[in-house]
Amino acid sequence: MSFIPRHAFPQIPSLPRSYFLGHHKSGLQKMKSLLSSIDLVIECRDYRVPLTSRNPLFEDALEGKERVVVYTKRDLGGGSRDNRNEDVIAKWHHPTTTMFVRNGKDAEGETSGRKSVIKLLDILREHARKRWKLVGHRVMVVGMPNVGKSTLLNALRAQGIGKGKVAATGAQPGVTRKVSSSGVKIIPSEDDMEAADGGAKKKLQGVGGGVYLLDTPGVFIPYVPNAEAMMKLALCGSVKDTIIAPVMLADYLLYHLNLQSPTLYSEYAPPTNDIIELLSEIARKTGRLGKGGVIDTEATSLWMIQKWRNGMMGRFLLDEIDEKSLEKAKIDEEGLTPSLNQARKAERERRRERNKARGEK
Repeated sequence: MSFIPRHAFPQIPSLPRSYFLGHHKSGLQKMKSLLSSIDLVIECRDYRVPLTSRNPLFEDALEGKERVVVYTKRDLGGGSRDNRNEDVIAKWHHPTTTMFVRNGKDAEGETSGRKSVIKLLDILREHARKRWKLVGHRVMVVGMPNVGKSTLLNALRAQGIGKGKVAATGAQPGVTRKVSSSGVKIIPSEDDMEAADGGAKKKLQGVGGGVYLLDTPGVFIPYVPNAEAMMKLALCGSVKDTIIAPVMLADYLLYHLNLQSPTLYSEYAPPTNDIIELLSEIARKTGRLGKGGVIDTEATSLWMIQKWRNGMMGRFLLDEIDEKSLEKAKIDEEGLTPSLNQARKAERERRRERNKARGEK
């Protein structure tokens, strides 16, 4: 009998629907206060969840400010030959400039991260050239937690001025907690180039007073419209791995793996809809067994999730990319007006449950 994957993931009404932390709110307020001195905004979104990683708070906070939308982790959403989704996404944003940045090698082995960074630098350089400023061009990068803002900053700096990383990065969200007011130089000024040695003059291109990039903390959606959206964001690493039970998240990943192809995990187990069955096989084959051969389901779940995040257990999108999905996302966003109040309520409830578990009143 041929394998039949689940056509839908079970509803989980008790799933947390908020991850809007204190430094998210203060970070957003700081962004707003600096906006008048900003020449351009780069909004980063995770290519694997192009709709779900869209934060309506940025639409309100940055309204009227020219922006470039950069989809990070493009290589984790399919090979370079699969560009149909790029065309659809670019059409959504038209006339806003849209970029797709790869973090490393794509599925076909092409090292294309550098090419996309060079292209983005060209866009920033041209923008600065048209708006020449002696004091330098200021660009702010914003996005959801762990979407790759700091990684992008480091890549732009390395390629733009040939210097090492300045922004800390990590596998979990929340590494950047404050807005950098002064910014980091990513493109040299014309004066820098005049004083540069021959080697730098051949490699680098200066413009005006230079281009400075301001890194910001990731800002989460105050209240996620539905439980599945929360699962997608958690799977991509936008919330800490402790927020949603790892086994539940691994089960959601299994659901998507089966929709793509069960062969993505065939080295560990035959096709299955049973996450415990798959975790058991993975644990045995990777040595994740506790005392007495007991399977550590949580550790194995996290290992499986990280395997997918690194592109080693399939490279695909979690969002459906079509006009119908876009319209649904817009409708969901319109229903988020009271979201800040919902976020506060959810936070109070979470603290109450946590205190109850600790035996506190």
